[in-house]
Amino acid sequence: MPSIAAYPYDYELPTDSKLALVIIDMQRDFLEYGGFGDALGNDVTQLQSIVPTVKKLLETFRSLNLPVIHTIEAHTADLSDCPPSKLNRGKGGLKIGDQGAMGRILIAGEDGNNIISELTPLDNEIVIIKPGKGAFCRTDLESILQKENITHLLFTGVTTEVCVQTTMREANDRGYECLIIEDGTASYFPEFKTSTIEMLCAQGGIIGWSANSKQVIEALVPQAMAIA
Repeated sequence: MPSIAAYPYDYELPTDSKLALVIIDMQRDFLEYGGFGDALGNDVTQLQSIVPTVKKLLETFRSLNLPVIHTIEAHTADLSDCPPSKLNRGKGGLKIGDQGAMGRILIAGEDGNNIISELTPLDNEIVIIKPGKGAFCRTDLESILQKENITHLLFTGVTTEVCVQTTMREANDRGYECLIIEDGTASYFPEFKTSTIEMLCAQGGIIGWSANSKQVIEALVPQAMAIA
């Protein structure tokens, strides 16, 4: 495979299909009206804007039979896996476990905890249920990546400065070559997204690289423009 035209320099793709797409927390509670994010006063259209891009990348990876990893931030119904430092965060609004318009907030199995319909995982795709911000925290993600011989990770999803950044930093510490897809990630606060990408790619790519979806697809698919 060729390299991806990226920042701060080209991202070299592996030659033996050890590349995976990571889609972070594209859940109804974060992206839809009536969900947790909306209830907190956030503009959910900021996150909705990346859905077409993530869907196109997902379809590209599926067409090439490359691994796809979805993550869902979720807790057990009894909240035994949610530490007080997280559970008690916030004042005067909904908290984890409270009843929202789409069920209990961030509880596994509730309607709001599901991935949006446009990006529903296939049966053969990996789904990581994570109780923390990072996808490596108290999950079996690392062992799955090792088993599949994956060395390179492309990151999409929400939000850029929280769960996406945390997971990318965790992956970098574990030796994975990480690239964040600029138009495939979003924040409720656009300035946070911009700053996060700058931090990740500073000092010659201290955490990793960034590129847009067009650059990625063109590198992966010779006739990229035929994909609509």
